[in-house]
Amino acid sequence: MPVTKSAKKALRRDQRRAVINLRIKRKIKAALKKVKENPTKKNLALAYSLLDRAAKKGVIHQNKTSRIKSRLTKKVSKSS
Repeated sequence: MPVTKSAKKALRRDQRRAVINLRIKRKIKAALKKVKENPTKKNLALAYSLLDRAAKKGVIHQNKTSRIKSRLTKKVSKSS
């Protein structure tokens, strides 16, 4: 457990951020599942938007975002 005042504050902040990050990751996961089940441009655009926002906020790494987007695009273009 943290001892100093600033460490206690940091722990509270990290716990709040963990909840927010988990919420974002769940939204991304749901969007990816939707694209895989029904690969349409509308679903792809939604997934792109969520992935880009998560990368911008630092929830997931930019390279991971690029990799996922590339794979999704392949899947959608193959089905079209």
